[in-house]
Amino acid sequence: MQRLPAVIRAIDGFTERFGRLVSWLTLGTVLVCFAVVVLRYVFSIGSICLQELYVWQHALVFMLGAGYTLMHGGHVRVDLLYVRMSVRRRAWVDLFGTVFFLAPWLFVLVWFGWPFLARSWSLFEASGQAGGCQGYFILKSAIVLFAAVVAIQGLALFCRSLLVLLGRPEFAPVRDTGKEPV
Repeated sequence: MQRLPAVIRAIDGFTERFGRLVSWLTLGTVLVCFAVVVLRYVFSIGSICLQELYVWQHALVFMLGAGYTLMHGGHVRVDLLYVRMSVRRRAWVDLFGTVFFLAPWLFVLVWFGWPFLARSWSLFEASGQAGGCQGYFILKSAIVLFAAVVAIQGLALFCRSLLVLLGRPEFAPVRDTGKEPV
């Protein structure tokens, strides 16, 4: 139990850096989309690959940024009861949710996603569109990477909840609910 704070700091540090790195894909999305519009409407040049590229970048932001969003409490949920709960009750909800909802869901995602991904890699799958981007198999890898980054951050949430239940309320996750933990 003495190592849990170090584990939490390491995971949060990784998630923070990784999330900020992934966030740069939003700039790429905007720039590529801008290029597509300029090429199409100013120069009458179309590019299926560029059109796919900005969609792929946008998808990667959501998939790979999910752990960062979990760390900052930004996922959509109904907070009618949660925001009014004490720190200990929130810890129980987070612990229960991580063990009985998040972990099994991630397991199922990887279990069914892995063959899908392996087949894509074995074929070096490309876009189904004529003139589309090569490397569709790389985009599909985001499914398993999504599960990994969310699982890592889920482990940190589990450890935080455990520490709170063991009498360390300073480890309660700060939620973006407009209120600090009670």
